[in-house]
Amino acid sequence: MASPPAPARFARVALVGRLASPGIALPLHRLAAFLSARGHTVVVDAETAADAPVPGHPTAPTADLARQADLAIVVGGDGTVLSVARQLAPFDVPLIGINQGRLGFLTDIPPARMEETLDAMLAGRHVEQRRTLLAVDVERAGGGGERLLALNDVVVNRGSLGSMIECAVDIDARFAYAMRADGIIVATPTGSTAYALSAGGPILTPQLPAFLLVPVAPHALTHRPIAIGDDAEIVITVIHGKDAGVHCDGQNHYSLAEGDCVRLRRAAFHARFLYPEGHDYFAMLREKLHWSATPERIARPPAR
Repeated sequence: MASPPAPARFARVALVGRLASPGIALPLHRLAAFLSARGHTVVVDAETAADAPVPGHPTAPTADLARQADLAIVVGGDGTVLSVARQLAPFDVPLIGINQGRLGFLTDIPPARMEETLDAMLAGRHVEQRRTLLAVDVERAGGGGERLLALNDVVVNRGSLGSMIECAVDIDARFAYAMRADGIIVATPTGSTAYALSAGGPILTPQLPAFLLVPVAPHALTHRPIAIGDDAEIVITVIHGKDAGVHCDGQNHYSLAEGDCVRLRRAAFHARFLYPEGHDYFAMLREKLHWSATPERIARPPAR
């Protein structure tokens, strides 16, 4: 039996699936068979394999996948993609998302068409978007802290006690404002379609070099969302609030005490996303957000 042809690009492909997701095994098996037939070496995320085994292929912990793969294909929703993208970004490994979730702003390839779509993409017919990440330092008033990454957003907010928090915001070492509110969201362009959008923030296109600061239920109605350049450093300090917390991409959570601060800046690397050739960001927004569609060609009055 002849060996499959060696692929021209992305020789080693990692597969990651949404954990505890009914029906995840079938698309993973289909992908593994498809990739093997094209000559790619397939390695499966160990947690994924524990939940939905893919026989005949090696496994590796998620933290090691970036060292063993030239490309990752993630089957799941945006939450799964966010988690994997943060781990791959420091190693410059690109990612393709197969939508097994709900809206899927980051995963717009449907499982029904994944083989034909991936065949073209793996042959080089794709577009790449590099997404900005936030580097986050949680600095404790008493010393110590945590270092984190966020692709969507960082949220400083009140906890379960229900009372507002008061925080101060500094931008590039200059005091910007203090605010009493349920919280504040700092979002990347990627995260502008997530929590920030629900809180009244604008949508930023992925290539825009900006961050959003979006207040959550501010006590003073004059506090409005603002966009700043992504080369700025943002520091949020908790002034009052005994039950505050900081949340990165809704997946990493830490409590905050009065005097603690969260320092944010643009990360030194990007998350790399590959999309099918002809990917249209605004068409994606129309579909996901149910915007009204208009004819492709609109009659215009003749030039005078």
